[in-house]
Amino acid sequence: MTLTIFDVGQGFCAYLIADNRNVILFDCGQNSDTGFKPSQYLPTHGCRAIEEFILTNFDQDHVSDLPDLMGNLHIQVFRRNRSITPEQLAKLKLESGPLTAAMQSAIDLHRRYVEPVANPPSFGIIQLESYCNNYPAFNDTNNLSLVSFLDYDRLGIIIPGDLEKDGWLALLKNQAFRDRLSSVDIFVASHHGRENGYCPEIFQYCKPLVVIISDKEIMHDTQKSLYGQHASGLPWAGGTKRYVLTTRADGNIRITKMPGQSTQITTGVT
Repeated sequence: MTLTIFDVGQGFCAYLIADNRNVILFDCGQNSDTGFKPSQYLPTHGCRAIEEFILTNFDQDHVSDLPDLMGNLHIQVFRRNRSITPEQLAKLKLESGPLTAAMQSAIDLHRRYVEPVANPPSFGIIQLESYCNNYPAFNDTNNLSLVSFLDYDRLGIIIPGDLEKDGWLALLKNQAFRDRLSSVDIFVASHHGRENGYCPEIFQYCKPLVVIISDKEIMHDTQKSLYGQHASGLPWAGGTKRYVLTTRADGNIRITKMPGQSTQITTGVT
């Protein structure tokens, strides 16, 4: 299994290739500074289809490359928070201004992918489970983020979208959610590591090795210090440890794991 978290500035995009070569794409943010677009990267790196597309958050920085992505690659399964209807979502997004082409594509995808998949794709030994708060208990897209847990050969990863503190606290009321947190080794910080996504109560149940932040720039000093105190540390070059990795400083971050072997994390990959 390989999971690459791309440097897309203030946004998110992660590309998982299972052992059987099936693909999961988490969000499809793009980097306007470097010109990186997943719709271009994936086909040139051997991807012919997306077996599962997981949208963690219906916000522009998570869907910005969706029109081109849909034009270049077939999406078999679309996973998202289904508690909000396409009509409710459109009304909610229109409160902030006109819909972008990318957001309209996301809403169209949300409207179209409603039928159960007769033969869902297999991802081998990868276990994937998602949790979310329901609309209208929350009526903002951040706290309606889809939180995904990945487990592969005793490696646990959490990808929580842009969930904010109130959303975390609501999910913590679920015993199953708390149990899942205990298996997390790699914690992707919600809302790009911003303060409003930080929830210290989470770390009563979650003791990660390392925290990964996907962001264009550090907006607050706390982005590293708050999360770093909760990580036990990842062995790094020169006998040092890393507690927080960021796409801003480290570029693309790749997590590689094979059954029975140790996890490898490399930065600056292409």
